[in-house]
Amino acid sequence: MVKQVRRYDICLANLDPARGSEIQKMRPCVVISPDEMNLHIRTVIIAPTTSTQRDYPSCVSVTFQRKKGQVVLDQIRTVDKSRLVKRLGVLPDARAREVADVLQEIFAYGG
Repeated sequence: MVKQVRRYDICLANLDPARGSEIQKMRPCVVISPDEMNLHIRTVIIAPTTSTQRDYPSCVSVTFQRKKGQVVLDQIRTVDKSRLVKRLGVLPDARAREVADVLQEIFAYGG
């Protein structure tokens, strides 16, 4: 289990068991919860990554450890920190800003 996580860390996470169309298995995920939450509670909000390339507005393309993939922001979920197996690295600043922008667009008030 990863002891301390920060926003935009990339961690290997065990997402099983999953249901229906949820992304499953062990895979890299991006921590998107704020550091204040990460410090004080036992859960984190994560967005899984996938090697599948889709032209969806909710996906952010990334290259991590020389592998191309996408952060899938329509699959965000809250998980217990015990699901985080190890820290793999951190999302580059440009991609972190893009993730933040897409999340803001997804959750913007549309009234």
